[in-house]
Amino acid sequence: MPANAPKPTACLALADGTIFYGRGFGAVGETVAELCFNTAMTGYQEIMTDPSYAGQIVTFTFPHIGNVGVNPEDDETAEPVAAGMVVKWDPTAPANWRASEPLVDWLTRRGRICIGGVDTRRLTRAIRQQGAPHVALAHDPEGNFDIAALVAKARAWPGLVGLDLAREVTCAQSYRWDEMRWAWPEGYTRQTAPQHKVVAIDYGAKRNILRCLASAGCDVTVLPATATAEDVLALEPDGVFLSNGPGDPAATGEYAVPMIREVLEADLPVFGICLGHQMLALALGAQTVKMNHGHHGANHPVKDRETGKVEITSMNHGFAVDSQTLPDDVVETHVSLFDGSNCGIRLRDKPVFSVQHHPEASPGPQDSFYLFERFAASMAARKHPA
Repeated sequence: MPANAPKPTACLALADGTIFYGRGFGAVGETVAELCFNTAMTGYQEIMTDPSYAGQIVTFTFPHIGNVGVNPEDDETAEPVAAGMVVKWDPTAPANWRASEPLVDWLTRRGRICIGGVDTRRLTRAIRQQGAPHVALAHDPEGNFDIAALVAKARAWPGLVGLDLAREVTCAQSYRWDEMRWAWPEGYTRQTAPQHKVVAIDYGAKRNILRCLASAGCDVTVLPATATAEDVLALEPDGVFLSNGPGDPAATGEYAVPMIREVLEADLPVFGICLGHQMLALALGAQTVKMNHGHHGANHPVKDRETGKVEITSMNHGFAVDSQTLPDDVVETHVSLFDGSNCGIRLRDKPVFSVQHHPEASPGPQDSFYLFERFAASMAARKHPA
């Protein structure tokens, strides 16, 4: 660092002892988490409020962060969930007609610790080559850091393996959802003529996933992650949805898998996304594994093996279903074209399916919206068989 350079006000310490200095913004303090990188070119607010990022700090590979500001309509949950943010350039002032607040002010008010001025290319290469590291991130306006203590905290953090985070981000009690997807010029509108009753299990559900269900004609009742099969079936749903969420699927599966297996015995249509996909796979007898650095971005190509089509998708997961462990009655429907990992399954003889990616497109492309219509169609077919 040049002798006349400004004193760093933030420090990112990796468990292997590597140190990145930069300029702090957002809240002052320290946080410890797993570090991942996200390649999306838009949607930083949706990413920071995605419950699937619990226990993680996000490195944004796209440098223009802050340019559209933030607004209450784009929150995917009530509060930011990602532990912190790492960016190359300091966030810029908003220049968008929908902005109601600058990103930095929002992060400060929401207690998120962030660092700018980091060589994110170097950091991303390190994550790809060595796996998602455990890190400690500190922001001190005076620039006083105990480096040895930060490295020790990063090394002592237990990590995500074996950690059930769904309990921490799920809803406290059940609620109804009828808001549909945003559309110009009306904005958000309400579903007033639903055709299907859906119970959505909230492992960390994003609001736009619920909006997509409502837009597909669903009357949605959301239940906490710990809901039992008795709780679900008492509502007499036409179908059951398993949401996205954070943490180790095997840990959440300790209580989620028995519930899902009982629901499957009721022969209801079931649709899962992200953690919900992994929960369904575990319930069907497969296993999940921790990935080296996971998939995080809005530009991931996924091939539908049954149609041959390639979808550009939004992804956020650090664990994956091990396709080698899928039982004979389960079909692998989608695979990642980046690494061949599993991205979708379905039962051969029942309207039960799930995908690893986020088809609600918040942020991301809309190639996979059809999955919500497929779920609605499966419920309609069950109620009105040909």
